[in-house]
Amino acid sequence: MKAYLKNLVELNGTKTSRRFAYFIQFLIIVSVITFSIETLPNLKPQTRVVLNAIEVFSVLVFTLEYVARIYVADKKLKFVFSFFGLIDFLAILPFYLALGVDLRSLRLLRMFRLFRLFKLVRYNKAMLHFAKAMRMAKEQIILFMVITLMLIYFSAVGIYYFENEAQPEHFSSIFSSLWWSIVTLTTVGYGDVYPVTIGGRVFTFFILLIGLGIVAIPTGIISSSLTKAVDPVEEKKS
Repeated sequence: MKAYLKNLVELNGTKTSRRFAYFIQFLIIVSVITFSIETLPNLKPQTRVVLNAIEVFSVLVFTLEYVARIYVADKKLKFVFSFFGLIDFLAILPFYLALGVDLRSLRLLRMFRLFRLFKLVRYNKAMLHFAKAMRMAKEQIILFMVITLMLIYFSAVGIYYFENEAQPEHFSSIFSSLWWSIVTLTTVGYGDVYPVTIGGRVFTFFILLIGLGIVAIPTGIISSSLTKAVDPVEEKKS
């Protein structure tokens, strides 16, 4: 029994595992579509019954899959706390929470159903390459994030001292200046908060130049890791 389940749920190139993988992927897409349809206003009661039936069926299948994966795992605890183990758990969590809690009062919990999309990563070769690349570039990405947070704080402090007197309503403190700092360093620039003093504008010019570099750095890190993550021999075979 265990050998059959292991052959079923784990991708190993057999017809059985491929069909199961296609079925799970189809069910993920269907459940995400029904989740979106549920947000439409003025749905008929009959439609909601059908959507609820699809949701119950999907969760039951995902639950059985999750339990089966734990059962066949050589290191069960390691799987439970692995990336895919956590994704599988979070994908079914909202349904079981809803049995004891009215999710209308905890709408944020409903968003956990979107974790079902991440289940697709397990079955997509390109996504697996991307996940591998992210693991390879983990240290560089963490370093980049730390430097980015430091720059955000530095720019918030700088613009506060330049603009506080001229615009106390927008730059009343360093904390209120953080919003300007984030949208400027990410080059979004919503235009809702902007400097009016000469010093503030010159400071903003240099921050924008730094922001352009910040946007480019993670792109280079991830693209380099993706190149290393893809096995050339394997790609030729596919």
